[in-house]
Amino acid sequence: MTVAPDQRNHQLLRVGDLARETGKTVRAIHLYEELGLLKPASRSSGGFRLYDPSAVERVQWIGRLHTLGFSLHEMRELLRMWWSAGLGPEAMDELRALFGRKLEETREAIRKHQDLERELAEGLAYLETCRQCATPADVHGCVNCTQDHGMHEEPALVAGITSAPSVRREPRRGALVRIEDIVQLTQNHPREEVSEKP
Repeated sequence: MTVAPDQRNHQLLRVGDLARETGKTVRAIHLYEELGLLKPASRSSGGFRLYDPSAVERVQWIGRLHTLGFSLHEMRELLRMWWSAGLGPEAMDELRALFGRKLEETREAIRKHQDLERELAEGLAYLETCRQCATPADVHGCVNCTQDHGMHEEPALVAGITSAPSVRREPRRGALVRIEDIVQLTQNHPREEVSEKP
């Protein structure tokens, strides 16, 4: 059974519909198209871009790669490399190497986030003891706090905030002098005339 053009277009998505389905902006959808990451299936009689429903999965794939740390330009190069490869095994080798690098980058990012998680947990544990402050004072008293927080030293995140601030000098600005003040000053303190020697 042949599907009529009007019925087929009715099944397609306009750019606004695709944006709503994927949680992206219309500008983002247009950018994906400009970079060759996404292609409209056709255009309506009014010139509007129409996308196949499978474009939803395509945009989700783009978002997934972006979450993994791929830039849009890297995605474009990935597709270019894949489709320009002479043989399938060669393309797979390139893809395997790329995924391997991204996996190591992801693991390194996880390690950094785990360190940050530990530092935040230590900071919260330290600050929790401040709820029962033995000697309440202004924030300057926190600089040399003697309360037992159950730790040998302040966590780095807390110490960076509570350490004594250095004296900050504001830059000196040139004073504004009015013409009237200069005239008044010269009237009150006339210049002494120096007589020339004969």
